[in-house]
Amino acid sequence: MQVFQGFQSIPDDGRGSVVALGNFDGVHHGHRHVIALASGLAETLDAPLGVALFDPHPRRFFAPDAPAFRLMGEHRRNRTLESLGVERLHILPFTADMAAMTPEQFVADVLDEGLGIKGVVTGSDFRFGAGRAGTIGELERLCAARGIKTAFADLHGNGADKVSSTRIRKAILDGDMKAAAELMGTPWAIEGIVQKGDQRGRTIGFPTANIDLGDFVRPAYGVYAVRVGLPGQDAAVDAVANFGKRPTVDGLSELLEVHLFDFAGDLYGQALEVEFQAFIRPERKFDGLDALKAQIAEDAAQARRLLAAPSGPSTGPA
Repeated sequence: MQVFQGFQSIPDDGRGSVVALGNFDGVHHGHRHVIALASGLAETLDAPLGVALFDPHPRRFFAPDAPAFRLMGEHRRNRTLESLGVERLHILPFTADMAAMTPEQFVADVLDEGLGIKGVVTGSDFRFGAGRAGTIGELERLCAARGIKTAFADLHGNGADKVSSTRIRKAILDGDMKAAAELMGTPWAIEGIVQKGDQRGRTIGFPTANIDLGDFVRPAYGVYAVRVGLPGQDAAVDAVANFGKRPTVDGLSELLEVHLFDFAGDLYGQALEVEFQAFIRPERKFDGLDALKAQIAEDAAQARRLLAAPSGPSTGPA
């Protein structure tokens, strides 16, 4: 998959796509529905399939102090898009200049003259341009005037309600990893750099890789069965993780601590991908390190059982 930053000076071999346009945070089933429709249009027009997304997410641009909400890291997102047949990814910088564009300017400067697309597909609730003034009706009209084909995907349902990033964030906040995975089409995962910690885990026999979640949405405080992707390794490593403030040791800040099973190696400074499979129990305070150690051993055994189950983990919040 080719990746293009920005919409200016796109080379000839990056032009002429049919693009699915949106935010695509999480690449959930609703997003996949849009991409599938774009794929059909691309086939009809004999054009490459592309995705155009905004970075940073407009929500972060307009509300820089809003709580963390990100669902998927860049590497996992790109792998997922490529697995869906996307040939070109256009990352559009959401700047003050872009936020101020009228719908006419966006279609002319970004989609037509910038990316040189043959077609564009969005969800039926897509809005664009300064003040979200542009509707899909206006997008269709403006694109038609420039010879750009359009198609619009109805809201994609999963049961009674539409699949949305908001629903997925709520499931993660509740610790319901089964629901999050069903809505996304893949288990929810975070990407982060292993930090130097207080190394207390080593003293009780459970060394951990400590990761700050950054702008990722926060899951419920508690213990999870997880799988960890390591740099340069194809197979993930089973693990148990705790996310919270570590009340037993008077922790003050949120931290993800991951204990990898049957693993020995220095992970400091490395980028890990932690895939949340199942919620085991809420975080709680214990009467000293011995009690904590005994509970971690029990949690680890439970995580091993869940991850070894033939059908995979299926538990929600306890």
